[in-house]
Amino acid sequence: MRVYVTGGAGQVGRALAATGPDGMACVGLSSADLDVTDADAVRRWSREHLAGGDVIVNCAAYTRVDDAESDAAAATAVNVDGAAHLAEASAAIGARLVHLSTDYVFDGPAAPRPPDRTAPYEPDDVGGDPPSVYGRTKLAGERAVRAHDPAATIVRTAWVYTGGDGDFVGTMRRLAAERDVLTVVDDQLGSPTYAPDLARGLWQLIEQDAGRGAVLHATNAGQTTWYGLAREVLALDGLDPDRVRPCTTADFPRPAPRPAYSVLSPRSWTGAGLAPLPDWRDALRAALVR
Repeated sequence: MRVYVTGGAGQVGRALAATGPDGMACVGLSSADLDVTDADAVRRWSREHLAGGDVIVNCAAYTRVDDAESDAAAATAVNVDGAAHLAEASAAIGARLVHLSTDYVFDGPAAPRPPDRTAPYEPDDVGGDPPSVYGRTKLAGERAVRAHDPAATIVRTAWVYTGGDGDFVGTMRRLAAERDVLTVVDDQLGSPTYAPDLARGLWQLIEQDAGRGAVLHATNAGQTTWYGLAREVLALDGLDPDRVRPCTTADFPRPAPRPAYSVLSPRSWTGAGLAPLPDWRDALRAALVR
């Protein structure tokens, strides 16, 4: 069995390559290696490389959430069409597809409106009208995957980071070295997820052949706000967490609306026989304390 990871240059793709079991052939594919938006290219690649019993983990996604508001065509090409092309290929050859999705697919209220729920989302809680273009294209991608390959597994996650340059955790560390005070939103609630923890969970999913045809939720356990996460980052770096000050989403308007509440229930994941991911605080400590 070979495992092909589209979007292999991204956070989860790199984490999958770094955490793969001994003896497992893991092939990361960047967009330069395989343009998932090109149906003919995907068909050629699948004929030349893919065999029944192989696995595709689709981490390829248009994730520039704000840019998607003004470039829906580009987001659709990757998040919807690209997902459909891979699902067609996996179904035609008898390979397994694991498709990564997001908390943004839910149509709950966007911040700064207070969340109207306190119970974590279950997979079937999806409605039909996420507030952002990114969320709508990811939901359409899920539906395209299901239409073309009913046996595919859809794994939703949220707030993914590694602590490197460009993600929230890495940005907080950089800003803490540059500024005396950091102002961070405190009215969006979710579950920070360490990419290597998610990757290890995905490897367990693959090795156990679990969750075929299911939608599963996989995040680190627990919940916090971006403000709470930033405070924990500074504390773990030996800095004063009181340098972080809370603000509202309305204080920092962005083109794309953000979910006010996007905590995902782990019951689908553990119900598939998979180990729960660690608490987000323990995961953050593993990321930052070497």
